[in-house]
Amino acid sequence: MAELDMQSVITRDRLIVLLCLFTITALAWIYLALTAQGMSGAMAAPSVKVWTSVDFYLMFVMWAVMMLGMMLPSASPMILMFVKINRNQTGTMGFSSSLVPVWVFVAGYVVVWSVFSLAATIAQWALQYVGLLSPLMASANAVFGGFVLVAAGVYQWTPLKYACLRHCQTPLGFLMTRWRDGTRGAFQMGLAHGAYCVGCCWALMALMFVGGVMNLVWIAMLAVLVLAEKIATPGPWLSRIVGIALVFWGGWVLATAYFQ
Repeated sequence: MAELDMQSVITRDRLIVLLCLFTITALAWIYLALTAQGMSGAMAAPSVKVWTSVDFYLMFVMWAVMMLGMMLPSASPMILMFVKINRNQTGTMGFSSSLVPVWVFVAGYVVVWSVFSLAATIAQWALQYVGLLSPLMASANAVFGGFVLVAAGVYQWTPLKYACLRHCQTPLGFLMTRWRDGTRGAFQMGLAHGAYCVGCCWALMALMFVGGVMNLVWIAMLAVLVLAEKIATPGPWLSRIVGIALVFWGGWVLATAYFQ
């Protein structure tokens, strides 16, 4: 009976967390949808190369929110596994005290992607400044776009990509080998998972500079690809198929640019 009660509590916790993750993700996509047109128009101004501090801040917020919308769904298996293990560790402790470490874990994960968002904002500023990105925040140079595609495709085959992906594909293994008790431990685990996630996905995120930073269809396609990699049968097979496709795509773009 006690075991059944614990399972029902774990199920309740997981449903609550899943609902919260869904709400945060939905709000992030609503924000992106509402701001995409206005931000694209503002950045299309002739003075786009000279960013003000407000421009930089808005772009950083956009990147940070976009990472929430794209990455939280792919992180949900890890987060839900954390919920289960954490509840088993805390046993009969109260509702709020059991879920606090969960959100601390998520906070650590978000911190890492926020740092990535800052780096992406700086990269976008630099690329627009030198003219490799159009005012609409997509590749303005076929050679640049082709090289990004090829580089992202090659990275899909590297040992580092698979090492990071393996941790993301096996939530139970990651948590069992890296478990740390307490709030501080939850934050450290969130940071570690975020670091592996960035290591797995940063090259795919760079593809936003090819298809358009505020191209919602392109963003959604990349988000689905990231999720598919995480929930696929463990192994690098999907990543390598995508890698081959990206290399061929990038090669075609480069060849087209060369013979024009």
